[in-house]
Amino acid sequence: MQQIFNFIFKNSILILFLLLLGISLTLTIQSHSYHRSQAVTSANAISGYVYQQVNNVNEYLSLKEQNEALAGENARLKKLLFNTQDTANRPPVDLPDAIGNFAVIQSKVIRNSYGVHENYFTINSGRNQGLKPDMGVVTSLGVAGIIENTSGNYATVISILNLKFRLDAKIKKNNHFGTLTWNGKNTGFAQLIDVPRLATVNKGDTIVTGAESRIFPENIPIGTIEKVYVDKKTNYYTLDIRLFNDMTSLGHVYIIENKDRDEIIKLEDETTKTNEQ
Repeated sequence: MQQIFNFIFKNSILILFLLLLGISLTLTIQSHSYHRSQAVTSANAISGYVYQQVNNVNEYLSLKEQNEALAGENARLKKLLFNTQDTANRPPVDLPDAIGNFAVIQSKVIRNSYGVHENYFTINSGRNQGLKPDMGVVTSLGVAGIIENTSGNYATVISILNLKFRLDAKIKKNNHFGTLTWNGKNTGFAQLIDVPRLATVNKGDTIVTGAESRIFPENIPIGTIEKVYVDKKTNYYTLDIRLFNDMTSLGHVYIIENKDRDEIIKLEDETTKTNEQ
């Protein structure tokens, strides 16, 4: 203990300087949005690199599970392929254009939190790979989250298991809409709120993304209905949704970019301004 006091006494000037420097940097970052954004970007880059190294070790130790997951996904794709009619010798058919203009970027989760109320996961792709905030993130099973921040080669994603998460979703069989949220209680379930009482809902019904989402294509899987409640305050249904994804064990993910998103937002903003005049 005496040695510690002696060390502090001998280096008191240096310690005081570092303390004041830290306080000044903190105040500068908090009072200037530019400095704050640069600090967040730098922190993402540094933490992303550390998470990548840790993930490399964990990945090596879990090669068997990863191979089994990939084999399962290949099996599902082959099932679709084998059950699709061969159209090579059929005459061409004119089909309507697909709804939306989406690009897909592959990435991988290198860190994942799921034990708090505001959970995020980190992926090893960033601005250099074309990622931007508000892009959707999915797995082979369905929706996983939405990108919040990016650095050069990494990005943080707001998980479905986050009290701030919001997504337009619908009951697949009848197209009745609600808002997907999480109540912070169970990592295997999310909630679809504000579903109208006239909707027919049953346990096991599939929940998918809705057409109103600017982030995800329509009909991306989310989960199935487990329980149905009536919110006494709003008189709407609240549905417990069993998620298709195991959000505590995420590996390979796919980032979805809606290339028409900015155009849609601009048009809607202009329409709102015109109606307000």
